[in-house]
Amino acid sequence: MLTLTRRPGQRIRIGDGIVIVVKDVKGKQVRLGIEAPPGVPIYREEIYQEIVREMGEAASIAENDLIDSILGPAGLGGQATVTTPGSIVRKPADGTPESTKEKEEGDED
Repeated sequence: MLTLTRRPGQRIRIGDGIVIVVKDVKGKQVRLGIEAPPGVPIYREEIYQEIVREMGEAASIAENDLIDSILGPAGLGGQATVTTPGSIVRKPADGTPESTKEKEEGDED
């Protein structure tokens, strides 16, 4: 992390399009002005963390809904759930795990 010392009125440039201006310093508070292109989102850290948390929850719900609509009870006679991001466990209607059913069906010894 780059650490700089600036006084009120002094600027910091990030790339070609972002300028941070120290507006005022009062005790432990620093007022900053930020100039950035319109497409660059700017958030206070606590707001950004809240957005990330809410997006994660929404994505998890949407992913489960999508999987259930594709592999759900009506389509394949089972229920699909997301256990971790990117992994799907499909439970057939008879309750046996998918991997066990495949071994039993393919095991003709």
